Amino acid sequence: MRAVIVAAFVAFALTMALTPLAAKLFRRLKAGQPIRSDGPQTHLAKAGTPTMGGVVFIFTTVLAYVAGHLVLMALPENIDGVTFNRPTGFTATGIVLIGLFVTCGFVGFIDDWLKIRRKHSGGISGRAKVFGLTIAATIFGILAVYYTGSIDSREISETVATPYLSFTRDIGEIPLTKIGMVILIVLLVNATANGVNLTDGLDGLATGASMMAFVAFVIIGFWEYRHWCGGAQPADNLCYDVRDPLEIALIAGAAAGAMFGFLWWNTSPAQIFMGDSGSLSLGALIAGLAFASKTILLLPILGALFVITTASVMIQVTSFKLTGRRVFRMSPIQHHFELGENRWSEVTIVVRFWIIAGICTALALGFFFADFLRIAG
Repeated sequence: MRAVIVAAFVAFALTMALTPLAAKLFRRLKAGQPIRSDGPQTHLAKAGTPTMGGVVFIFTTVLAYVAGHLVLMALPENIDGVTFNRPTGFTATGIVLIGLFVTCGFVGFIDDWLKIRRKHSGGISGRAKVFGLTIAATIFGILAVYYTGSIDSREISETVATPYLSFTRDIGEIPLTKIGMVILIVLLVNATANGVNLTDGLDGLATGASMMAFVAFVIIGFWEYRHWCGGAQPADNLCYDVRDPLEIALIAGAAAGAMFGFLWWNTSPAQIFMGDSGSLSLGALIAGLAFASKTILLLPILGALFVITTASVMIQVTSFKLTGRRVFRMSPIQHHFELGENRWSEVTIVVRFWIIAGICTALALGFFFADFLRIAG
């Protein structure tokens, strides 16, 4: 747990220190966020706010992950007569999750850069964005499903992801095949990345919601580590057959710490936006943590705010195409509450949506631990 705490603190401290410096640099480079003219009129005042803040917390998360591993290498393997199975080197899980995080962030960076260069809110096309995310998800999905590596120098080997659906652990009765799992990972990464991207419309909204998701994965990952099968065949149904659970907690902790630090500067009024480089990378990492921790079907509950936001856009588009009428004043749904006679302030919307995200995160953790108690009982 010490390595997770160190990683979270390093990410927090670095992000707190580097974000304002990045904001000043981007402002000098005139890397300001173009604002949609057809969006809420109150957002026009945000024009010119530095964007691409995601570059900062991607960088600090990776550094914090490395720092966490340095702590793991320094800790003794035997403490008070108890031997701990933990990764001291970089693992397949780390490579897959960090690789997915960085490459999807690069897709978003291209989108942000084009927006700044063109001085227009339209970056790369939607199809190009999906193509980029699909390529990244396919590469790391294949690694997750097909690549095996030894655990702590033992002969036992397993992959990051297995060809089964999962809720709090694998559902063995529902096989997907390895190709099917790669396809599911691609769909999951695209859906979650775009969900976070659509949620990132108000100051601090996506940052706070993502932070809650990462904290949840810290808890899930560390619990799985404390009840880990250790790469062996499960002796009972209580242990979790996950490849590198401590690695999951470590990466999630680093990301959560980075979000805490970034939120200081991203909360209303935001001094910097995360941009697509931030939102796409966060969504991809959340999806990656779900398949690595074998909580795929738990993800829609944990990330329900992202699901609601995406659903509001789909409902709006479908309704307008079929009937010519709009269900919401504007989509995504957070903008609906900014318009109309009883409009909510931006801060009110953000806080209330955070409450929704917090309730859904707590509900997901409740399901996770309820399943453990069910098996234990």
